[in-house]
Amino acid sequence: MAINLFRRISLRTQIFISMILLVFLACLLILVATFFQYQNESIDYNIFRLNRKENQLLKQIDYLVEKNDLLKKSDSIWAQYEEEFRAVIKIHNVNYSVFNLEGNPLFTSFLPLKIIANNYALEEDFLKALLTNSDSRILEENNDEIGKFQSSYSLLKDSFGDPYGVLFFPYFEDVSFSENELNTFLQSLYQIYLLMLVVAIIMAYFISKYISRSLEAFREKIDQTGLLKENEKIELKNAPRDIASLINSYNKMIDELEKSVTLLARTQREQAWQEMAKQVAHEIKNPLTPMRLSVQSFQRRFSDDDPNNAKKIDEFSQILLEQIDTMSDVANAFSDFATLPKPKMVKSDLIEITRRSLEIFEGDSIKFKTSDEDILLRLDRTQWIRVTTNIIQNALQAVRQGQLPKIKVAIKKGAKTVKISFADNGIGIPKSIQSKVFEPKFTTKTKGMGLGLGIVKNIIDSHNGQIEYTTSEKGTTFVITLKL
Repeated sequence: MAINLFRRISLRTQIFISMILLVFLACLLILVATFFQYQNESIDYNIFRLNRKENQLLKQIDYLVEKNDLLKKSDSIWAQYEEEFRAVIKIHNVNYSVFNLEGNPLFTSFLPLKIIANNYALEEDFLKALLTNSDSRILEENNDEIGKFQSSYSLLKDSFGDPYGVLFFPYFEDVSFSENELNTFLQSLYQIYLLMLVVAIIMAYFISKYISRSLEAFREKIDQTGLLKENEKIELKNAPRDIASLINSYNKMIDELEKSVTLLARTQREQAWQEMAKQVAHEIKNPLTPMRLSVQSFQRRFSDDDPNNAKKIDEFSQILLEQIDTMSDVANAFSDFATLPKPKMVKSDLIEITRRSLEIFEGDSIKFKTSDEDILLRLDRTQWIRVTTNIIQNALQAVRQGQLPKIKVAIKKGAKTVKISFADNGIGIPKSIQSKVFEPKFTTKTKGMGLGLGIVKNIIDSHNGQIEYTTSEKGTTFVITLKL
């Protein structure tokens, strides 16, 4: 879940978080390594001290034994020299005990519980292990009522290397100094790491900003790229090599896209003109057929002696004029669609223009609704009136014969856009032609060429707007969206 959440955030944030985590983990690893290193050094230091003090004790005891010639005397004589052995304790500030090879004490200043429990003597098995040990020494970890401590059992040997006794040396670690030193060191380390973390955050911010800057510029250009837009190439100086390679690929794609757009536009124009020519030819043929039939009928019915010739000629003329008017309407509609002027964008009140364009139509069939007093935006007033009238005319023609038309026009303003809706109570748009509603398609009706919605679509596109519709048997609703 955390990984998925991390993937959803921006690349800049990912880089920032990753750098901070790396610095934090590095500091943590260094801290842990330092702590264990310090611990190991402390252990090594205490072992060194134990060995050093033990060697000093061995030398001191050997000196006393040789000085007083104790090896040639009985064990009971050692008690007479107790003060000398006890003086060693004060000199070296340590405790120790000396046992003979049978494990009995010769001199004692400190004994662990296990020796006390064994009648103040070393265990027989322990002595055998010590005598057979190659190092002539055994180290132990003790845990008595006084706490944890290390103890060393070493063989005492004469000048010939023969053992004559056992030295017991308890070593109590003085960790107060090392702990204080460690705490002081760790506090300094914490301050350094805190400073490093602050510096890392600042560096991560600027580095992530620098890396993502190129990608952000690249993303913005991609968002602006479109098939029918005037696309610009990316020019970014001092970009990283990978980003520069990506930018070069994008610029090559733009070149190829422009070629494709040019080819597509040419193909579309050719197809559009071909389709338009077919439709114009079809519409012109429609009135020509009745004109031909009318001429043929007039030829058959015309007679020089007919007293009704004047009336027949007048009727024939009216039929021809009607068909000629139809052909003229076709030509005018085609001309209007082909020569749609570039919009003259001026700041205008959308509500006022819409209301005026609706006043052209008589009757109470059109209802206009808006919650705003005015909505100012840039548009071509003349073309917007044409949009409104064309949609209304289509709505009026879509009503069933004998049915009272009801058209609702509403304008609703949003945060960044405004929506204009036209809802009628007509028969709806058949499924067979729904995909071609906005195509320049001549209608089969006796009046109108079917170019109205095609013109509307062109005007809306020139205003960088959108037009959509929903339709059913109960009516159709067109919705136009314009940017504020």
